[in-house]
Amino acid sequence: MAHPPNATPPVIVETPAFAAARAAGNTGEGTATPAGTVIWLHGLGADGHDFEPVVPELRLPSNLALRFVFPHAPVRPVTVNGGMEMRAWYDILSFDAEGRSDAAGVAESSEILLSLIQEEMAAGVPAERIMLAGFSQGGAIAAHVGLRFPHALAGLMLLSTYLPLPSAFAVEVGDNRGGQPRSLPIFMAHGRFDPILPLALGQDSAEMIRGAGFIVDWREYPMPHSVCPEELGDIRSFLLDVYGNSA
Repeated sequence: MAHPPNATPPVIVETPAFAAARAAGNTGEGTATPAGTVIWLHGLGADGHDFEPVVPELRLPSNLALRFVFPHAPVRPVTVNGGMEMRAWYDILSFDAEGRSDAAGVAESSEILLSLIQEEMAAGVPAERIMLAGFSQGGAIAAHVGLRFPHALAGLMLLSTYLPLPSAFAVEVGDNRGGQPRSLPIFMAHGRFDPILPLALGQDSAEMIRGAGFIVDWREYPMPHSVCPEELGDIRSFLLDVYGNSA
C-alpha cells in the first residue's frame, strides 16, 4: 500500500523573473505574466530533489519567467526489487510490456499529477502554459496524463521513458480526437546504451505516439539510463522553443 499521496510537498524552483512576475501580480504593481510552469517527475527510487540541480544548468534567459515543480512519488513496495519500499510512481510487476506498470499505481499517480496541474491553473497559470516532464517512471506518468488531458498543454518532455499500459493507448489516445491537439510539442530522448529501459522501448513508444497523429522530436544520446550535457542543451532549446516568445 502506498503512503498517502502528496505527504511531502513538491520541490519548487522559480526563476527570478517568475518570482518577480508573481510578486507584481500579488501587489497589483505590475501586469507581468509568468511564461509558465514545468511539472517534472523523477524516476524510480529518486525523489523531487533529483532534477532540482538541473534548472541552473539549463542557463535559461534571466527574463524567462518559469516555475519548476518537482513532486515526490509515493513510497510503495516494488515487486521486481524484491518488494523493497521506495519512491515509485507505480509498481513494476515484471519486465514485459504490460507488467512494467500496474494500472492501479498509474491511476493513483495520474491523480497526483492532475491535482498539481489544477493547482497551477488555480494559481493563474493556464493549461496551455503548463508543460509535463519526467524521467523514466516519471516520464511514463507525464505521457499517460499529458496525452489524455482534455485541455491543450504547453508540451511534453519525456526522458528515457516509455508508454505505460500500451494496450489502452489506441482507444484512449489514438481514437480520442477531443484530447490534446496533434500539434502538441513533444520532446523524447533516450540513451543508446540504456541497460534499464532499452532504446527500442523508447523508440516503440515514440512510434505509437506518432501513430496517433502527434509529431515527436526524438533524440538519442551515447549514454546509459541517465541525462547528459548534450541532452540538457537540447532540453534548453525545447523550453525556449515552447516558452521563448514569453521571455
